[in-house]
Amino acid sequence: DLTRAPCSLCRYQSEDDISNLDEMPLMMSEEAFENEESDYHTLPRARVGHRRRGLGWFLCGGWKVLCGSCCDCLLRTCRRRKELKARTVWLGCPEKCEEKYPKNGIKNQKYNILTFVPGVLYQQFKFFLNLYFLVVACSQFVPSLKIGYLYTYWAPLGFVLAVTMVREAVDEVRRHRRDKEMNSQLYSKLTVRGDSLTDYSPRWQPRGQPVIPHGYCLMSDGIFLNLLVNSEHAGSDTCACFIRTDQLDGETDWKLKVAVACTQRLPAVGDLFSITAYVYAQQPELDIHSFEGNFTREDCDPPVHESLSIENTLWASTVVASGTVIGVVIYTGKETRSVLNTSQSKNKVGLLDLELNRLTKALFLAQVVLSVVMVALQGFVGPWFRNLFRFVVLFSYIIPISLRVNLDMGKSAYGWIIMKDENIPGTVVRTSTIPEELGRLVYLLTDKTGTLTQNEMVFKRLHLGTVSYGTDTMDEVQSHIVQSHAQPCSVASSGTGASATPSHTATPSAPKVRKSVVSRVHEAVKAIALCHNVTPVYETRTGMAEAEGTEADQDFGDHNRTYQASSPDEVALVRWTESVGLTLVNRDLTSLQLKTPVGQILTFTILQIFPFTSESKRMGIIVKEEATGEITFYMKGADVAMASIVQYNDWLEEECGNMAREGLRTLVVAKKSLSEEQYQDFESRYNQARLSLYDRALKVAAVVESLEREMELLCLTGVEDQLQTDVRPTLELLRNAGIKIWMLTGDKLETATCIAKSSRLVARSQDIHVFRPQVSNRVEAHLELNAFRRKHDCALVISGDSLEVCLRYYEHELVELACQCPAVVCCRCSPTQKAQIVRLLQQHTANRTCAIGDGGNDVSMIQAADCGIGIEGKEGRQASLAADFSITQFKHIGRLLMVHGRNSYKRSAALGQFVMHRGMIISAMQAVFSSIFYFASVPLYQGFLMVGYATIYTMFPVFSLVLDQDVKPEMALLYPELYKDLTKGRSLSFKTFFIWALISVYQGGILMYGALVLFDQEFVHVVAISFTALVLTELLMVALTVRTWHWLMVMAEFLSLGCYLASLAFLNEYFDLSFIATGAFLWKVCVITLVSCLPLYIIKYLKRKFSPPSYSKLSS
Repeated sequence: DLTRAPCSLCRYQSEDDISNLDEMPLMMSEEAFENEESDYHTLPRARVGHRRRGLGWFLCGGWKVLCGSCCDCLLRTCRRRKELKARTVWLGCPEKCEEKYPKNGIKNQKYNILTFVPGVLYQQFKFFLNLYFLVVACSQFVPSLKIGYLYTYWAPLGFVLAVTMVREAVDEVRRHRRDKEMNSQLYSKLTVRGDSLTDYSPRWQPRGQPVIPHGYCLMSDGIFLNLLVNSEHAGSDTCACFIRTDQLDGETDWKLKVAVACTQRLPAVGDLFSITAYVYAQQPELDIHSFEGNFTREDCDPPVHESLSIENTLWASTVVASGTVIGVVIYTGKETRSVLNTSQSKNKVGLLDLELNRLTKALFLAQVVLSVVMVALQGFVGPWFRNLFRFVVLFSYIIPISLRVNLDMGKSAYGWIIMKDENIPGTVVRTSTIPEELGRLVYLLTDKTGTLTQNEMVFKRLHLGTVSYGTDTMDEVQSHIVQSHAQPCSVASSGTGASATPSHTATPSAPKVRKSVVSRVHEAVKAIALCHNVTPVYETRTGMAEAEGTEADQDFGDHNRTYQASSPDEVALVRWTESVGLTLVNRDLTSLQLKTPVGQILTFTILQIFPFTSESKRMGIIVKEEATGEITFYMKGADVAMASIVQYNDWLEEECGNMAREGLRTLVVAKKSLSEEQYQDFESRYNQARLSLYDRALKVAAVVESLEREMELLCLTGVEDQLQTDVRPTLELLRNAGIKIWMLTGDKLETATCIAKSSRLVARSQDIHVFRPQVSNRVEAHLELNAFRRKHDCALVISGDSLEVCLRYYEHELVELACQCPAVVCCRCSPTQKAQIVRLLQQHTANRTCAIGDGGNDVSMIQAADCGIGIEGKEGRQASLAADFSITQFKHIGRLLMVHGRNSYKRSAALGQFVMHRGMIISAMQAVFSSIFYFASVPLYQGFLMVGYATIYTMFPVFSLVLDQDVKPEMALLYPELYKDLTKGRSLSFKTFFIWALISVYQGGILMYGALVLFDQEFVHVVAISFTALVLTELLMVALTVRTWHWLMVMAEFLSLGCYLASLAFLNEYFDLSFIATGAFLWKVCVITLVSCLPLYIIKYLKRKFSPPSYSKLSS
């Protein structure tokens, strides 16, 4: 793990030197740090200054910021969190635990029974559109302001709220069912009698002793006390187990956890209740890689005190990978590490909704201006203020209330279409309010483990310097191993005393044999089979693992053997050695055993193990073969660490580069033979260094390095982390669409870099700038940023610790530089850091972000992004349940964005503008009517005509626009560059809005003036002519807007026209039926409709001919 402690340079720096860094330009060279310190104060500050807050700021939106701050402060006061405290948890003594702790159940619901209605109403009326219509509807209760019937205002508003509440209720019920499914999982709890009692995880409280079997997910944080079944470590003094943490930190490595030493020595599990002991645990914290606590047993003399660290903990959202563990719960519910690192879910609002909200404000402003003009033309006579409000209500159809319900119903239709798409099976739309966001994305932040990769390591290459073996030649390696073990075995099987003589006499010729390919392959495979931390596990007949002799031969051949390790790379290597004939069959803390192809068991004593660290980048092991007494030091590690350790060679660097370009993770394997005297000398120096009180780590490292000299290079291995299906073409598709891809992972830097190369996230021609992992202060961050700024078209790789330091001092500069990169890889990221990166992109770029992941550690990132996508995979359903969209494979994201994202955005943009056009055209007719008739605030159409116009007469054709598409799905996937236009927001902008407004004014004026000019006798004829022409104009405008016809669109057109014609027989209250039946009515309606629509059709034809859009060029 990378240290977070500040280096000595920063430790002894004065405050003046630190403050000077604020004044430095970011491009200052390293020499400037030494030679130009006096110039710092004369340089401009590289910081974004705070904007002055005055009256202009207050009027231009500052009031909203202040109101929001006050509301947030009030909410924080009302919902003040309980202070997190350290706690003392007694074993088996619930009466001593008086403190109340959070419930342990999972809860993803936004509301409860009491807050549902107020919460939904608040979410609706915080939008200007709905709040405006609420005020207008309430104004109709005032007699002097009443314009028409109450139902013409309250019915649409009530319908919109009802549809919204039903949709939210359905979503809440689904969340409740998912939570109930997770909380209904049964676990066992240890009782005083020593047996187990079945219980639900939500009932867990600190002090309980849950029993977690192999393969189960932990639901709370606890301390590891003992193993109920300890077959894997039979005969060893250490009680340990492996856990999988991929849902917590994204790492697929299995972590070794050790039980508390005091409790693992108890004779029986039931004795946990007979002792007087307690656990002192620190207050709950965010850091998942550290823990401080103590275990105290008081019934001993003297009392036993044992310190607890991270290796004794079992965090929630991790999975027990071996054995059945018994622990004591210390943190539950909101206090667990996984929940503390998970941000609260928020109500996401799409960018299109925000744009429409701005347009409705512009419409309201136009409505008020129009009303003021009407009152001014009246001369402000009489109760002009009342007339002003009446005009505002009269022109309220400028802002159509059906806009909200049409868009909401359209969103539901898009979700249904997405889930029914056979090309992306298993896709689920969990949030039905933001499907348009899929078409506006600029940044895609993806997890690595389980998202881009399959969590499966496969051995691909073995290189010995002069010969290389790939997947198609592994049978040659197997034959060499069989050959190397068959010859000694046949000699030994003679059973005579003379059989040993040839083997001894053959030793002088050993150097010649060692140079053969068979011998070199055998040595390399043997080194790979021995140099690791892998433990074989037998799920059944585990007791037979202790057998010896001939019985061991049978038991170790068990077909359901599995391997446990802290690294998936090591498991892949050991599986490969098994496939070529050398099998790891048993291992404990002091020895390991290999089985040869002929069934012989080779036993090795483990003398020393030097584990892998991120600083050393290598691991080593010293073993002694019992049959021969040979002592060998094996080591494997990264090429950068091993190049200076192995003997001189001319092929290692070149072959490492070749494998890296193929996306393989390379390991260099070497060995060194030690005599008994050499090892004894090393052991004495090593033990002496380990007992040192000062600089222990440095002295131990120095002793180990004394062995790491002139080691014999055996081989170079290449392991591939298998990618998900079609990851490379999908990433290429997204890049061509203009989407910038960032990979955020909790894995190691080397692993993340390899996957970035193999997945083509970083192109072969691109350079990679690796940010120094040990950046710990401002000076180092400054130097690294300067070095990075000098590079162009370069991918960035940065660790979580370095990122945290840079964001602390140079947030704006780092984000600005990173956004210019073609790709960014952040490794060793905590869940909180992933969400922080998402929020930084949202704040600094104002672009839409999408986060995709499959583990519990991705939930915060998914919920923070504008659009969250979860993959339901091997890491569980936690990310899938918390996401807005759930898919089954990463490759589905291409079609989800290119096809469904495009269609959803284009359709909603067309639908929203057309609904506004439908309201503006009738308001324009009302304005013409009022201006001609002495500016009277009298409605042109009343009662059912207004309700019918917005519903049965035009609703079906207008809503059928949700089936329109400008580009076929195959074309959208073939030319992803079309997606770039969507991110510019040109389909719905003030420009397109003004075009529709001009069309509405033109058509409204033509319809009203035409009806007034052509009518003969009675005013009722004006109403009949203008309203019929209005309905026909809307139907023709839908046909003008449609780009790809669907049979449902045609049906909707004829259905609406039929409904209107059929309703004429019942509209005698509004129309003169005898006049409608005449030919004069028909030709007048046709002429007015033709004049209002024909010019628009001509303009559309000319525009398509001389200035066609890009998608129409491709379609043709």
